[in-house]
Amino acid sequence: MELLNDLKWRGIVYQQTDEQGLESLLNTESISLYCGVDPTADSMHIGHLLPFLTLRRFQQHGHRPIVLVGGATGLIGDPSGKSEERKLQTLEAVEHNVNGLKGQLGSIFEFEGDNGAIMVNNYDWIGSIDMVTFLRDFGKHFGINYLLAKDTIASRLETGISFTEFTYTILQAMDFNHLYGQFGCKLQIGGSDQWGNITTGLELIRKTNGEGAKAFGLTIPLVTKADGTKFGKSESGTVWLDPEKTTPYEFYQFWINTADADVVKYLKYFTFLSHEEIDALAEAVESEPHLRKAQKALAEEMTRLIHGEEALSQAIKITAALFSGDVKNLTAEEIKVGFKDVPSFERSSSKPASLVDLLVEAKISPSKRQAREDIQNGAISINGDKVTDLEFTLSESDMIEGQFALVRRGKKKYTLIK
Repeated sequence: MELLNDLKWRGIVYQQTDEQGLESLLNTESISLYCGVDPTADSMHIGHLLPFLTLRRFQQHGHRPIVLVGGATGLIGDPSGKSEERKLQTLEAVEHNVNGLKGQLGSIFEFEGDNGAIMVNNYDWIGSIDMVTFLRDFGKHFGINYLLAKDTIASRLETGISFTEFTYTILQAMDFNHLYGQFGCKLQIGGSDQWGNITTGLELIRKTNGEGAKAFGLTIPLVTKADGTKFGKSESGTVWLDPEKTTPYEFYQFWINTADADVVKYLKYFTFLSHEEIDALAEAVESEPHLRKAQKALAEEMTRLIHGEEALSQAIKITAALFSGDVKNLTAEEIKVGFKDVPSFERSSSKPASLVDLLVEAKISPSKRQAREDIQNGAISINGDKVTDLEFTLSESDMIEGQFALVRRGKKKYTLIK
């Protein structure tokens, strides 16, 4: 299936500036195209993924992706989707964030071969431009009425917008124009909120390169959840690509907990599985939803893509151990990851401790009487093994790698003993 039809089947296409023209172009030549991200943090989150994964689909069809990190525009701030001014970042903070984002984007694209990806930073061509050059060479091409009609600007007129953010759309237009001139870049991809910025770029290309200059824009729909809640948030907050902010296990869990109503859409959006594979998984959602085959496939594909095979294996291992309650085979590091958010209790002594006393001290059981009942009733497990001996003492030999013991009361109440 040709590329644009595949994108439509996946529900990825939202708006196009010239659908027939782009289709004709893609059918006749390999093009360069770009997508950008501003370094507002030192990590992207999963809300950033869809445009870049779409760019990757173009690369798989023989086109060359240009991946832009906005070292200059990140110093200004895109008014898109904001009701007030962004807090300006220092140059040092932006440079730090740029380096973080470059590493993450590098894992998504192929940088070798005839259509190897190119990574650029717009500070390289915007950072040295003086004010007079900006006004004469770029500002003169845009009337105030044209800019005021942009949704991102119009929506801010009542609450207020500074001249700094007012000029953002021109800066992004300069990016498209620069890449058009240097790399022959003919297409910009972005989220639906980037439509105004993309069309400003097309306007600048037309005005500075002559009427024969032709470029295109394509936007991608906002990712939504069927229940109306915000995509990209878990119970613990934003799902980041940085494994220090969101561990690969937590990342895996986010995807595997996708609702049945959303999972097929996300398989189409985010994975590179074929139509046949996705159709088979969609059938499994209808015929045997309890097996959660689609969710497992989604979680595996996304974790492998962002964090690699080894991190995926660890996430699956931790998940299986938590599901079965058999945690003895987990390493101390895996215990840290899998039980990051459970209550913990740190013992002040390494001497053996009476289990009854420990349950009370760690506030696992409310009293010694209840602790004894819990033990006798088989409600207490240590490292996955049920303990029914009232005389049991927790010793150093019970600590996984000498660091942790995992006490479970009932089916789900875990406490990490350090």
